[in-house]
Amino acid sequence: MSTDALSLLRLMTWLSPAFPVGAFSYSHGLEQAVHDRIVVTRHDLAEWITDLIRQGSWWNDVVLLTEAWHAAALGDMGRLGDVAELGEAMAVSAERHLETMDQGRSFSKAARAWRDVPGDDLEMPYPVAVGAVAARMDVGIDGASTGYLQACAGNLISAGLRLIPLGQTEGTLIMAALEKIIVTVAGKAARSSLSDLGSSTFAVDIASMRHETMNVRLFRS
Repeated sequence: MSTDALSLLRLMTWLSPAFPVGAFSYSHGLEQAVHDRIVVTRHDLAEWITDLIRQGSWWNDVVLLTEAWHAAALGDMGRLGDVAELGEAMAVSAERHLETMDQGRSFSKAARAWRDVPGDDLEMPYPVAVGAVAARMDVGIDGASTGYLQACAGNLISAGLRLIPLGQTEGTLIMAALEKIIVTVAGKAARSSLSDLGSSTFAVDIASMRHETMNVRLFRS
């Protein structure tokens, strides 16, 4: 099997909805936004996800993923520990902290089926864990960033289908429309550094903070 084929296969496995990280139980604040009638249509959901990718928490995630990839590729555990701490500190709410840290732990644990996980003694946020494991297993930054954004978007579309609700056809229309955006942002992130961190999706952050006060909810964030 070629290296490219093996890398693709690993990414498809790690970022599949079936990989045991518990992604299905988190909505990243979307449940609150739907409850508040901020997101009510397919176009609303597409715009919400696009903003997360271009200028929100997912942009920051792939920048952190890139830094973690370089740290793990160099075997620099101090640098990896620093980016893990930074990623954890950047969680804007208790539930977002739970979301990224719980998935990071679950991803690292499941990835041990392949080989030793870099920084096994570190508590790593989800994107940091993905970046570190990708580097250790010879998966490129571009592919890892692209796969990560696609997986995050797919999970939120799935949540939107249940919450709004939308049909499967509308969900696939959103996913198709996001392709160019995901590829562009992933490529930009692969050339980024920590100085490129920054977001401006305040409505998403506020929805995430308010979600924990909902009396009835389907998702953990």
